[in-house]
Amino acid sequence: MTKLRVGVVGLGGIAQKAYLPILSQAADWTLVGGFSPNQQKAQPICDSYRMACFSSLDSLAQQCDAVFVHSSTASHFQVISELLRHGVHVYVDKPLAETLEQGEQLLALAEKQRKTLMVGFNRRFSPVYRQLKQEMQRPASIRMDKHRADSVGPNGLRFTLLDDYLHVVDTALWLGGSEGQLLSGSLRVTDAGELLYAEHHFACGETLVTTSMHRRAGSQRESVQAVAEGAVYQVNDMRQWLREDPQGVLEQPVAGWQTTLAQRGFDGAIRHFIESVSNQTVPETAGEQAIAAQRVIERLLQDAGL
Repeated sequence: MTKLRVGVVGLGGIAQKAYLPILSQAADWTLVGGFSPNQQKAQPICDSYRMACFSSLDSLAQQCDAVFVHSSTASHFQVISELLRHGVHVYVDKPLAETLEQGEQLLALAEKQRKTLMVGFNRRFSPVYRQLKQEMQRPASIRMDKHRADSVGPNGLRFTLLDDYLHVVDTALWLGGSEGQLLSGSLRVTDAGELLYAEHHFACGETLVTTSMHRRAGSQRESVQAVAEGAVYQVNDMRQWLREDPQGVLEQPVAGWQTTLAQRGFDGAIRHFIESVSNQTVPETAGEQAIAAQRVIERLLQDAGL
């Protein structure tokens, strides 16, 4: 069987920290090369991973079956459109596009071209979150917090919601197991229009879901608390797992062999995409699942009048 030929567009921080370390250890695929408009910066990065440095998106697309897109959100629509028209499968960092309209057009184009288009919601592939979703029985409530020590600005409210709070909304509603109905919430911003605090409450069937983010909490932390039938769960920073039931408190240590990228779901997301393309199956975060959380963010902005 011919190995899948994989390329990378955008060679900035997220590509270097989370994706290239995994993609470069190719076993079931071939890492062909990368492209970035800044050739001067791109060349040494490509050299360090022993892959070709392409001078254009078109030339990369011609040599690849699938491409990981890590360029700016503003470029997503143009980059993904071109790749899909070249007949290339695409994995892209969230959000899918700058606007819902652009995202819907990309989903329609992927369907027309019969190509896979997956959005990288890596937390859905974190082993502890997947275990929590599978294990908890009839959860009554789920609360997800993702706080920053001191990250107010410099970007505006909309950017931060789509860049960071989107993860919280997507993961929490996914854990809730059904489409969330917004019950209430609040967005607090600075005088400069930057996000300070967000909290929202949803109903996912019989489960109440709360999302929360403070941009100047003095602590960099992420946690999920779930109250289910027979047990209470606490997951901290995708590493620490606690379950409390009538038998006591069980703390499940992270496997010693598990890398940080595996803990945070990047490894699982990458392999899920490649397996989906290779096996011609639909990824978990494709189609409507690729854009559902972005619809919610737009609703939050609209309801807040911001």
